[in-house]
Amino acid sequence: QVQLVESGGGLMQAGGSLRLSCAASGRTFSSYTMGWFRQAPGKEREIIATISRSGGSTYYAYSVKGRVTISRDNAKNTVALQMNSLKPEDTGVYYCAAGSSGGYAQRLYDYWGQGTQVTVSS
Repeated sequence: QVQLVESGGGLMQAGGSLRLSCAASGRTFSSYTMGWFRQAPGKEREIIATISRSGGSTYYAYSVKGRVTISRDNAKNTVALQMNSLKPEDTGVYYCAAGSSGGYAQRLYDYWGQGTQVTVSS
């Protein structure tokens, strides 16, 4: 069992930067692929980025590639999402998720946080 708690959301100006953090409970954090997902208003939840168990492999959605960096610290049971050059279309609820199988599909992720709201104004 893994519990995930996101933090770092808020109201931001376009062009700014934001760092989201996700703290995980449990002693098996390093055995999970971690992902960040986003649900924009009126839209389905979508993948933003994933990071492998060791942190050696990452994936980014095309919409954020070059502006976002995912990282993890297995010693601290945390995963972070650094977002730069924020755009109004980055607005949404950001979720942290843990998956034992890895991959990009949401169905592969077993545990989810409650989400943190990010609002980017133009």
